[in-house]
Amino acid sequence: MHTLAKKLNLFTLLIATLSINSISAQSYEPGLTEYGLPNLQGVWNFSSQTPLERPSRYVEQEFLSPEEIDELMSRRQATVAARTRSEADVSDRILSAQNARSVGSVNGFWAERTTLEENGRTSLIVYPRNGKLPALQNGIEIQRGDQSGVTEIPGTRPVRYTHGGINRNGPEDRGLSERCMVFNSGPPLLSGPYNNNIQIIQNRDHIVLMVEMGFDARIVPLTGAPHIDPAITQWSGDSRGYFDGNTLVVESRNFSDLVASLGLRDKAYGSAKNRLLIERFTPTAPGKLAYEFTIDDPDTFKEKIVVQMPMTQVKTRLYEYACHAGNYAIRNILRAARISEETR
Repeated sequence: MHTLAKKLNLFTLLIATLSINSISAQSYEPGLTEYGLPNLQGVWNFSSQTPLERPSRYVEQEFLSPEEIDELMSRRQATVAARTRSEADVSDRILSAQNARSVGSVNGFWAERTTLEENGRTSLIVYPRNGKLPALQNGIEIQRGDQSGVTEIPGTRPVRYTHGGINRNGPEDRGLSERCMVFNSGPPLLSGPYNNNIQIIQNRDHIVLMVEMGFDARIVPLTGAPHIDPAITQWSGDSRGYFDGNTLVVESRNFSDLVASLGLRDKAYGSAKNRLLIERFTPTAPGKLAYEFTIDDPDTFKEKIVVQMPMTQVKTRLYEYACHAGNYAIRNILRAARISEETR
């Protein structure tokens, strides 16, 4: 088949799949639990290689063209092949050396390089319509970190991004995931390099959202109970849920001021103190969920933010993510800084 025809067929298939999924989301009827509620139970993977914000080269383009899809797939294949060769080389050198350490030889093994469900979009952000984060309110600054953790970028506490730090004077100078506090699993959920799984458990009155990254469980009441007192704040906020048709809607508020309104690996936008987070889990087909979250925080952003990404059910189980930063990493980071100071 002619190359152009292949591309057109691929693009047609992608658009058709998206259209079918959209129709399925409206017409698909999932199985019910013994309590008569849509059954969302299972382990779901939310890996995604679609960027959060739309790259500038796409301007107002919401979906990829046939040529761009072809180029994207080729780049991904080349990247995987290059990483495989590099890791094989590192492994060979380590195995042939005396007193070698395995650092650097297994990193790629744990990475999730594939996406189980492509969305065909140029960005995960669907609102604002330009696929970009909205403007910040006056006085709100973006806190930036070096996600490699090597270089400190001066700033003030609290550190609200997940990777990097502003100094090495104490644990509070380090990113939230270095301290085993908050990860890319949020809430809200955002795809990271690995551990992009969530297990949903249901009974009559509650839903449990158990994320693999950080091994944290949110217990969400479905009883219509009011939120806790606003004076009580939590890292993951206070969540309340209900079903709107087949869609599970989870509304969370009462977040700690130590969490960003939108916290990423190397950036943090404002504070989540007055953030309203609305998550929607919609079954669209057997083994498929559409995940959407809305950040409504007028204290930080001039507009709301809506993000969409697909989730795929996987036949696996979650294993404990035992974060040892408090045992090893943080202690050694601070200890190394003190030794460095003594030798100056």
